[in-house]
Amino acid sequence: MKSPSWRHAAARISCVAVLLLSPVAAQAETLQDALVSAYKNSNLLEQNRALLRATDENVAVALSALRPQVQLISRLSHLDTANPNRGSASGSISLGMDLLVFDSGRTEFAVESAKESVLAARAQLVSLEQQVLLNAVGAYVGVLRDARVVSLRQNNLRLITQELRAARDRFEVGEVTRTDVAQAEARLAQANGDLSEAQGNLAISRELYVATVGRKPGNLQAIPSLPPLPKSSDAARALGERNHPAIKQAQHQISADELNAARARANSKPTLGLNAEVGHNNTNNNNSSIGLQLTVPIYQGGQLKALERQALAQVHASRSNLNQVVLEVRQAVADSWSRLAVANAQLRASDRQIRAAQVAFNGVREETKLGARTTLDVLDAEQSLFDARTNRVVFETQVYAAAYQLLSSMGLLTVSDLKLPVKQYDPNEYFNAVKSAPVPRTKQGAKLDRILGRYQK
Repeated sequence: MKSPSWRHAAARISCVAVLLLSPVAAQAETLQDALVSAYKNSNLLEQNRALLRATDENVAVALSALRPQVQLISRLSHLDTANPNRGSASGSISLGMDLLVFDSGRTEFAVESAKESVLAARAQLVSLEQQVLLNAVGAYVGVLRDARVVSLRQNNLRLITQELRAARDRFEVGEVTRTDVAQAEARLAQANGDLSEAQGNLAISRELYVATVGRKPGNLQAIPSLPPLPKSSDAARALGERNHPAIKQAQHQISADELNAARARANSKPTLGLNAEVGHNNTNNNNSSIGLQLTVPIYQGGQLKALERQALAQVHASRSNLNQVVLEVRQAVADSWSRLAVANAQLRASDRQIRAAQVAFNGVREETKLGARTTLDVLDAEQSLFDARTNRVVFETQVYAAAYQLLSSMGLLTVSDLKLPVKQYDPNEYFNAVKSAPVPRTKQGAKLDRILGRYQK
């Protein structure tokens, strides 16, 4: 016979086995989890990161004009004559190099303009990051809202079912008429339809969540508190003008266009280049040459001045665009601030409405027991209470949506500003690898190959 200690040990082992083999309860999912997942899984961000890397290459392309241009040329020809016996063949091979010595600053302007375009593209990527995160917030609160509406609809259905059962019981003893029963039955049918609609809306919100966040929603937790927000609309507007990536993008675009205008003006100035060539052919054997070439534009049919005027017009357009973007940011901040204030006011009003509707519902039910109210009065009071509770769910959702919309309008809805626990995309890594236009089979070229290999997986 086993001792008690053995029985206790066996019991403990059995408990451990049950814990190990039982399914793990679904972990709670927070808004932060959803934002991290949206950032990681966004195809839009992946696409525009690749486009940013393509823009980075423009710096290397512009810089390459300052490097020697070396090329190998091989020629083989045959000369036919009237006498087929006197035909001749010739061949040559040469190695040539062209080096830009001086171009009045055109290439330097092109390099700097490309760098400004890179900064503008980075700002655009931040704007898209904000949009991805804002969409994730909307999807998250949408699932929360619709799930709570479904729960309210189910409770409403249970209450109406109880009212219908009570009406039928009272009809059996002659306290109410068949009309009261019919009214309860009609309201029950409507409640079933409303529940089906709410369940359909929840299914749609779940699919939107999958498309936005990148996976199905789990056990979503209520948002504990609003994010930190400025204390006044003026402070919010100032933050927006200082931080919004759309404004930064427009500013960098102006700088790029101004550099392009300077480049267009330099097109009418002299260019000096160095040319060198060594070669061999089957008639003159070895040959070589080296020389300088100075090119001074004199007349190109008005093309250069047209390009210069075109570049200046682009600068004026970019400056007007900046003014418009600033106005749009100010308006977006003001709109978001007003929506948040309205949503908060509606939320407070719905709380008062719920308290009053609850008191009214309780009173009507008690008066119905005394015969002072009809079944329809109870159903109407219950519907008012349900509407108040549903409105509160909607208004609470609008408060959170407006708060995060305000952050986005100020340019503060980013992974960095929200301090999300996720590895951020580093735009400097690829830019630093390509900005010097590295060539293959060098240390910098090998580093670039490793980076490219990682992105192409």
